[in-house]
Amino acid sequence: MKNRLLILIPLLSLFASCTDDITGLNTDTKRPTYTQAEYLFTNAEHAMVDQVTSTSVNFNVFRLFAQQWTEVQYPQESQYDLTGRTIPDTHWTTYYRDVLKDYKEARQILVDSKATYTGAPEGLIVINNKIAVIDILTAYTYGILVDTFGDVPYSEALDIINHPLPKYDDAQTIYRDLISKLTTASNSLDSSEDSFGDADLVYGGDVAKWAKFANSLRLRMAINMHDVDAAYASTQAIAAVNDGIITSSADGTYMNYAATQPNANPLYVDLVASGRNDFIPADTFVNKLNALSDPRRPQYFTEYPVGSGLYKGGVYGAINTYDAFSHLTETIKEPTYPGVLFTYSEVEFLLAEAVERGIAVGGTAASHYNAAITASMLDWGVAPAAIATYLARPDVAYATATGTWKQKIGEQSWIALFNRGFEAWTSYRRLDYPALQVPAVTYGDITEVPKRYSYPNREQTLNATSLAAAVAKLGNNNVTTKIFWDKQ
Repeated sequence: MKNRLLILIPLLSLFASCTDDITGLNTDTKRPTYTQAEYLFTNAEHAMVDQVTSTSVNFNVFRLFAQQWTEVQYPQESQYDLTGRTIPDTHWTTYYRDVLKDYKEARQILVDSKATYTGAPEGLIVINNKIAVIDILTAYTYGILVDTFGDVPYSEALDIINHPLPKYDDAQTIYRDLISKLTTASNSLDSSEDSFGDADLVYGGDVAKWAKFANSLRLRMAINMHDVDAAYASTQAIAAVNDGIITSSADGTYMNYAATQPNANPLYVDLVASGRNDFIPADTFVNKLNALSDPRRPQYFTEYPVGSGLYKGGVYGAINTYDAFSHLTETIKEPTYPGVLFTYSEVEFLLAEAVERGIAVGGTAASHYNAAITASMLDWGVAPAAIATYLARPDVAYATATGTWKQKIGEQSWIALFNRGFEAWTSYRRLDYPALQVPAVTYGDITEVPKRYSYPNREQTLNATSLAAAVAKLGNNNVTTKIFWDKQ
């Protein structure tokens, strides 16, 4: 009997301490149902820059497609195998799920807060600035998707309730809408107030710089589509320049990384922390710089043999031995090395191209070309005297270098876009220079450098009808089929 009482006493105490209200059990304290727009914005911004910065073949292969880098013992991706690691799926998912979805939710939170805002006018300006910055980065992200795949879900995207099977919108129509949104967003920014402050990992909330980025992006998109709609593209390019573009390296669009993981530069993670030696400079790229005695070589690569003053790239698309070639410099391997979205050098190359296309942006093609090369070299620490010598070379000077304007601008922008694989690949597709060659062995007997990513395999399962319509419109789902603006 005594033992039974000893058992009953704690049980009775337990029931006495309980209440009839058990609704608290439905609250998951580890998964909040509410967050702040700033948290979503920062997460999306970080994921967005990571995706275009990473060199992991599980995420993107743009440096390989641009033939600036090549692989060592596993050259499949240099041989254009996109399916072995489902690379298009990762690229697609990252931008739609991790970037665009967070931007959309952050924007909605801000719109809702604006509807009930009763504070000082300055606070309303900040909210409007935040919405505009989100719109700019949303446009940038959709632009990447279009430039990668062609037609993609847009008007019905990110709305699983009303549009669980979103249609693929026409790529050129998306481009026009993005340019319109960028124009509205850049013009609505009010530099009298901040935007996201420290939550903004790129410009620290500086709305004046975000406006320049938006206008520079409008310029790039206009130049991209000039071959398919010259009148519209010319008008938009001129308007972007008049509204104010990036005019110095100080305006460049960079995201500073932290010294420790998981917020270190993905290049550090891929090239150092992984303990792997998977990448070396490609001979396609190194040979061109060697031919020009380009003073950026020691900033880009290590010497091979060490101390020789010589540089040697690995055979593109072949199996290479890591220790038999130049390597990538320690500069880009630093954990704090910034991710890059836009540079002043790129803007000047776009302006040189605009002049040659007959667009009245001011200046001459040669002056913008020289400014672009100069800005790139200064960014990489090249001395002014060495820059002057380089620009005076007959095979570099705009008046005497070999080839058409597309070749001159295309080859030099390719060099300046080192370590920016996506934009180097885009520039190559638009200008058809440099004249890249396919490797000796390719996946599926591909006979030319890829011009797009094939659509993700996952779409075949999740959105088959819409995918089939997009493929039928494109003609096929091949990586060599050009997207709408790649006409010449």
